[in-house]
Amino acid sequence: MSVTSATRQDVPIYLSGLGSVQALFTVGIHSQVDGKLQEVLFTEGQHVKKDDVLAKIDPRLFQAALDQAKAKRAQDAALLTAAEKDLARFKALVLKAVESQQNVDRQQGTVDQLKAAIDADAAMIETAQTNIDYTNITAPSDGRMGMRLVDPGNIVHASDPGSIATLVLTQPSAVLFTLPARTLDGVRAAMARGPVEVVAFDQDNIHALGTGKLLLVDSMIDQTTATIRLKAIFPNKDEKLWPGEFVNARILLNTYTDAVVVPLTAVQRGPQGPFAWVVTSNNTAEPRPIEIGPSTKDLTVITSGLNDGERVVTGGHYKLKRGVPVTVSSPLAAQSGQNS
Repeated sequence: MSVTSATRQDVPIYLSGLGSVQALFTVGIHSQVDGKLQEVLFTEGQHVKKDDVLAKIDPRLFQAALDQAKAKRAQDAALLTAAEKDLARFKALVLKAVESQQNVDRQQGTVDQLKAAIDADAAMIETAQTNIDYTNITAPSDGRMGMRLVDPGNIVHASDPGSIATLVLTQPSAVLFTLPARTLDGVRAAMARGPVEVVAFDQDNIHALGTGKLLLVDSMIDQTTATIRLKAIFPNKDEKLWPGEFVNARILLNTYTDAVVVPLTAVQRGPQGPFAWVVTSNNTAEPRPIEIGPSTKDLTVITSGLNDGERVVTGGHYKLKRGVPVTVSSPLAAQSGQNS
């Protein structure tokens, strides 16, 4: 049979769930005006900064509209100047009883109309200038450009459903993953204690791709699958996390400090609950009720019933009876056992 010693050590408790990587921002690059795509200034896969010019639309029609709006404002300004002078003359003639008040009021209305027309001209100029600005398609945020979907020379429209390209911000990145709903209380308690560490592993659950922090727990439990959704944020400086990639997310739920642990195989279950076969100082075996905590890898935390250094049987339980002598060569650490 195999015998091992209960030991004290710090035991981290982890939860793992399957998830996928999500870019912090995913933006389809569209034109906001209709026209011919004149230039594409980005390279596929290029990192760009916010407000970098990505593409250009032919601006000539929009420039003509701007020039026309400016000319209309100048025309209305000239008419307003003349109308204001006539109004001043009419007011002076009224004082001499040469001109009627009715003509003064009519001229005042003309002046007010021209002032409103100039305000409308200013709005038209602003609209035309905005359309010209829209002919330079700029990056709405930092990020990496995807594949180009429209080539220069094509006519693009503001209403086109397809985008010219897609911009994704991968630094930082998010990981959306699920855990069983029964873990909700433990997760919320961990978040209440402070930031919760999340490590993303590859699909084989072997290589760590990044370390981040748990951001939030979804506001509802999925009753169909009895799971909860969680979101973690990763700096992703090395871009190992790629949008759309499936990963295994592992969160550090709690750490039991200086806990008594034994191998999983030492814990037996009977009608009265869990127990362990303990080798006494007389080298006899006796079953002892125990209370167990969480398990991790091949160890189980013992919350009561065993003390540090006590020897427990981890194999060959079928041979044991209460008070039967057990020959033990030497006690071992909790991580391994020895046949005796």
